Amino acid sequence: MGETRMLRKFLHDENGTTAIEYALIAMVLSLAIIGGVGQSADAMAYLFGDNSSRLNQALNR
Repeated sequence: MGETRMLRKFLHDENGTTAIEYALIAMVLSLAIIGGVGQSADAMAYLFGDNSSRLNQALNR
C-alpha cells in the first residue's frame, strides 16, 4: 500500500514540472541572446572592417 501512495504523491507533485519549465525558458532566452550577439558582431565587423562600408566612406572624405 505504501508504494501506491508514494506513486500517487509523485504523480501529483508539480515542483519538478515548474523547474523544467523555467529551464526551458532560460534555454530559449539564452539561444536568442547568442543569436543576437552573433548578428551584432557580424554587423560591427562590416561597419569597421570593410573598405566599402558607409562609415569608412564618410571618414575618408
